[in-house]
This record gives sequence, structure tokens and C-alpha cells, in this order.
Amino acid sequence: MRYPTLKQLRYLVALSEIGHFGRAAKACFVSQSAFSSGIQELESLLDKQLVDRTNRRVTITATGAEIVTQARLCLRDVEDLIELAGHGRKPLTGDLRLGVIPTIAPFLLPGLLPKLRKEYPDLKLYLTEDQSSRIHERLLGGELDLILLALPFELRGAETLNLFKDRFRLACRSDTARIDPTNYRYNHLDAGSVLLLEDGHCLRDHTLTACKIRNTEKVSRFAASSLLTLVEMVDADLGITFLPEMAEGSAMLRNTRVKMYPVNENSYRTIGLAWRKGSARAEEFRLFGQLLRKFRQPQ
Repeated sequence: MRYPTLKQLRYLVALSEIGHFGRAAKACFVSQSAFSSGIQELESLLDKQLVDRTNRRVTITATGAEIVTQARLCLRDVEDLIELAGHGRKPLTGDLRLGVIPTIAPFLLPGLLPKLRKEYPDLKLYLTEDQSSRIHERLLGGELDLILLALPFELRGAETLNLFKDRFRLACRSDTARIDPTNYRYNHLDAGSVLLLEDGHCLRDHTLTACKIRNTEKVSRFAASSLLTLVEMVDADLGITFLPEMAEGSAMLRNTRVKMYPVNENSYRTIGLAWRKGSARAEEFRLFGQLLRKFRQPQ
């Protein structure tokens, strides 16, 4: 009996995620003809049509979607096998695929990466930046080894390590008349004054909870699609917001009139790492977490 190859399964998973033969082939570092042949061979082997092809789009069939789910599990199991085989190697060497959320990456990574390269030159770190739910799914699917995100966040099938608290700061334009930032009172704000990220960003949920924003009338109905947009809206004095402490002094705030001010010490999110339960690299990931704590401290 012939079995599908790992290469064929990777091709199918890539096609389901990207939805385009050419771009999926490029992501797999093969020619489009070789990629298409691999998908056709898999369909022939399974005697099932996995993909509907038209001139403009690619659609995974219902059977194909079921196969994709199983393919992800197979690939994850193979990754776990490789982890077990390499368990005796020196920690923090070789490949490490790290997922990071957009409200951490631009603030923490610029200072972290040079130090990490210097101390662990044999570590090859591959970064993916995306929202919490997406990097979590990619972790469970075996595409990522480790994710760096803000907690609390529901993480099924994963172990977590809390790293440090990231306190929230009030952010407003330096000359705003909307608020006295040194004598801040949330209930004194006008309706619609608080600007937040749109739904889907965990920073929005963490801000609402940590900063005790219970009166949603104060929250603007205009939500930002990214942190950069949020900062630009505050810089235009369209409202005030709450930013994580790690954003202070960052390039994102440079050349703006946005200033940050302390609020309640209990207003914070927790920065943490997560990896798949039972991973053979758990101790290595904990060591990575110790490095993150160490490297973020002023030298």
C-alpha cells in the first residue's frame, strides 16, 4: 500500500492556507509545476478530489478540508518526533519558529534580537507576527514551536510560562484639552473619548479589563485596525487611549506629540510564552523565557 508523503501533506496544508497555487508553491520553495504535481499525486493516491480549480480561485473541497485537518495533525506528530530525536542537543541551537503578537513584536524584539544573536549565534529564529488566535492555531498545527503573547488568553492544548507584567499607561496628545493626564479620572471623560483597537485584538480586551472600562459609552465607535493607526488617531487628538508600558520610548511614538502617563498599578497585562503540551523542548522554551526576562532589563 502506498502512503502520502510528508511533502504532499505540506503542499495541501499550504494550499488551504494561501488559496493560490503559485504563492503556495513559493512558500514551499518549489516550482508551481512541481507543487501542482504533488497535489495531483495526492489526489490520485487517495482517489479523492481535494481541490476545485478555476481560473481565478482555488477552493478546498469538503473532503479536502477533512484531509487538511488530519494532515496538520500528522505533520505536528512528525515535528514532535523530531523534537524527541534532538532532545540531547545543546539548548537554543538550530531552528526555532516563534509567533509574536503585533502589540509585543515592535516593542520587545528590536532590543531582544541583537542580544540573542550575540549570546546564541547557533540559534536560527524564524518570526511570525499575527493575532493571538492565529498564532495559537499555528502552534497547535505544528507550524510554530513557541508563541509570545499577552495573557490571559484561552490556550487549549498548550503550556504557558508567565514572564513579566506589562503595565498600561494613559496615552494622549501632549496639548490635549480632553483630559488632565496628571489628574486623570475616567468618569470625567466625554462620551466616545476612548480609542481602542478593533475586535479581534486581545489588547482591546485586556485594556477594557485591566483599565476597568465598564462604561462603554466612553469608548469611541471608531476602532483602529492597528497600533500604528491608534497612535495616529491619538496624535490627531481624536481621543485618548491606553498603551502598554513597553511602548514608551518606542519608534512608533517618535515624531509624534503622544505622551504616556501612569495609571493604576493594578492595570496591566501579563506577557508570557506558550508551547504545545508534552513538547520535548519544554525545558529549552523555559530557558528562552529566562532570556527574555534577562534581556528586557536595562543594561
